[in-house]
Amino acid sequence: MKTEFTAEQLANPDTAVSAQAIRKCVHCGFCTATCPTYVLLGDERDSPRGRIYLMKEMLEKEEVPTADVVRHIDRCLSCLACTTTCPSGVDYMHLVDHSRAYIEARYRRPLRERWLRGLLARILPYRSRFRAALRLGRIASPLAPLLDKYAALAPLGAMLALSRHAAGAKAPARDSAATGVRRGRVLLMQGCAESVVRPDVRAATIRLLNRVGYDVVFARDEQCCGALVHHMGREAESLEFIRRTVDAWTRAIVAHAANGGVDAILVTASGCGTLIKDYGFALRNDREYAHKAARISALAKDVSELLTADDVRPAQGTATLRVAYHPACSLQHGQKITAAPKYLLEAAGFDVRVPLESHLCCGSAGTYNILQPEIAARLGERKVQNLGALEPDVIATGNIGCATQIGARTRIPVVHTIELLDWATGGPMPEELRRK
Repeated sequence: MKTEFTAEQLANPDTAVSAQAIRKCVHCGFCTATCPTYVLLGDERDSPRGRIYLMKEMLEKEEVPTADVVRHIDRCLSCLACTTTCPSGVDYMHLVDHSRAYIEARYRRPLRERWLRGLLARILPYRSRFRAALRLGRIASPLAPLLDKYAALAPLGAMLALSRHAAGAKAPARDSAATGVRRGRVLLMQGCAESVVRPDVRAATIRLLNRVGYDVVFARDEQCCGALVHHMGREAESLEFIRRTVDAWTRAIVAHAANGGVDAILVTASGCGTLIKDYGFALRNDREYAHKAARISALAKDVSELLTADDVRPAQGTATLRVAYHPACSLQHGQKITAAPKYLLEAAGFDVRVPLESHLCCGSAGTYNILQPEIAARLGERKVQNLGALEPDVIATGNIGCATQIGARTRIPVVHTIELLDWATGGPMPEELRRK
């Protein structure tokens, strides 16, 4: 695609990256077949190719974004299915991230949108605030169906509906030593949403890692990784969270340097993992943080990348269940991890099935299911229908957002992949499975 950015515009490193991404687009349209919003809505402006046109015009002409342009860019889930499909290697992720930051800086949203986005940014990244909000949400959750009847109040209805399916229990992070033959030490990300909504995921991860020989340690002063505000275009807030996380993890790494160091930073929420692996890019122009951020990104791994088939051999007597595996977009498209989780579940003795349209997003996408509740609900129902067609005993996924989005729409238990692996190798049955 031809561009006409000026030399002055290209001096901005973010604009230079966006211009390069736009130039790689050859209008082939392959992305439209795998874009969830285009599949649902059939509007070219709600496809990656269409959005690239809109973003090109906005950035190139340095225009104040119009409400129409903002609406179509807001509808993008950042699922990155288009990057998996694209034959030209368009860097859509950084292009849409730059465009969202541009919109946030130059577009004045309606009061209701500003209030809702500000509320999410002030609650979700903070564990104590999020936990308190969930408690209040569960009390008010019966009002969700009533709020859904009014478009202006639908985001609040979505928040209340999701709160019914959240645990909200407090689970302190404690270092834990290997119980098997020691193989190394890992720093486990605490997370904000996952540690509040599903604390059992952390407990299962620690048990399994200890069992296969890893010491598990935490960074006490770790905060949100920055992903939740990053996808809302709140760039300054996101970069501040990233710097704090880099500092916290760097201090933890230094603290353990004298006794063997840290072999990896493990992440169990793949939505966070995609951004953490991109920390080096996010802070590439920060002289103080560029090297440290790149080091953190190099150490970051999804938990499925660390484990092997030998680590998850099933304990005698573990029941074989049919598992519908839902590959989170942030894992399969964002991090290009496709085979490992399914392979590990099969090695643990489970009968694993992958649903039709597994490449399509479930509609969670960070805060998307709150900010775009109608589209998110349609995608969620479509995903649940495809998963249910497999007639599984349990649904497994590697991201807390997906688990919550899917779990709110089905009676089939939804658990994290690591919970099943822990159970198969000697841990307790996952609470969701036992309860349902």
